[in-house]
Amino acid sequence: MTRCLYDHAAMTVERPSTSDAPHPVKAGTAGWVALTLRVLSVHGLLLLLVALIVTFSLLRPNTFPTAINFQAITSARAVVAMLALAVMVPLAANEFDLSVGYLVGLGHILVVGLQIVSGWCWELASIAVILVGAGVGLVNGLLVTRFHISSFIATLGTGTFVYGVSQFYTHGEQIVGRKFAPGFLLLSENLWRVPVALLIVLFIAVLLWIMFDYLVHGRRLYVIGSNPRAADLTGIPSRRYKLVAFVVSGTIAGVAGVVLGSQLRVGQATVGADFLLPAFAGALLGATSVRPGRVNVWGTMLAVAVLAVAVSGLQQLGAEFYAEPLFNGAMLVFAVGLAEYARNRRDRRMATRRRSDAVGSYVAKADKT
Repeated sequence: MTRCLYDHAAMTVERPSTSDAPHPVKAGTAGWVALTLRVLSVHGLLLLLVALIVTFSLLRPNTFPTAINFQAITSARAVVAMLALAVMVPLAANEFDLSVGYLVGLGHILVVGLQIVSGWCWELASIAVILVGAGVGLVNGLLVTRFHISSFIATLGTGTFVYGVSQFYTHGEQIVGRKFAPGFLLLSENLWRVPVALLIVLFIAVLLWIMFDYLVHGRRLYVIGSNPRAADLTGIPSRRYKLVAFVVSGTIAGVAGVVLGSQLRVGQATVGADFLLPAFAGALLGATSVRPGRVNVWGTMLAVAVLAVAVSGLQQLGAEFYAEPLFNGAMLVFAVGLAEYARNRRDRRMATRRRSDAVGSYVAKADKT
């Protein structure tokens, strides 16, 4: 009886007339529009980067499209790229790490001071700085996972504490030295005409890319960040993964501190906090490309490249010194808005897909009965 009623209902459904069918030209136009929007959403940052490079190369053909300018941009922005990758890891779990800026400041002070003041070799000083970064990340993770303190407050507090340690170590003065080991200086120089700092950034990026795209650990971080309740129900140890995420973030910040120390060759407590805003701008803006709606490695790298090329081009066009913080601040707000829009769009698309699957399952069951 139910099957008869179902067949009768299916036969009595009014079918659309030919006049109501979509026009093939309109359908084709809609398809092209959808394809264009898809390309822009996935590869928008790459297209913007190419457009910026072409524009500034035409405006400044003698200075911008040169190997020297490329080396200067990549070397100067390598620390920002490392910190953007560092904050990206906790962001995947929907947690913030505001201590990385202060941590890179302490790291470059220690790697210089341990060599100049304490007489350590540069390898041992670098390892100590990286371990300090991992230790600060461990403290951040424990405050968030064990004491249930908001990551925003916890990392801001530890970052301020780290800044105080930097002031204590330097006594408010610069640590200056002239004799550094060649291996330490190599971190800020070029190898085969490519900055060594860029090679370090690419090495870290590849490791994180493998973790997030090919290992279960990165995918579980995404699940924890998007739906903590579902992560708990499926047995994912959210606390442990968040703890490891903060340790990874602190470790990368420690590596960035070593590279910054090699670049500056001076220890100064006021350096570090200025890297925080462009790092978050890069990580959040990267969430709007490659994998829209979630932070990802190559989107972050593209975002940092866009910011670096834009600032360099504006400076060569004669922009004032305050143009960089103005641009970074505006891009941070813009990135947050775009990331939220991309996330909402992805959630709506997934909800529509779930509803469609539920309707299909219901119809299949009704057809069987």
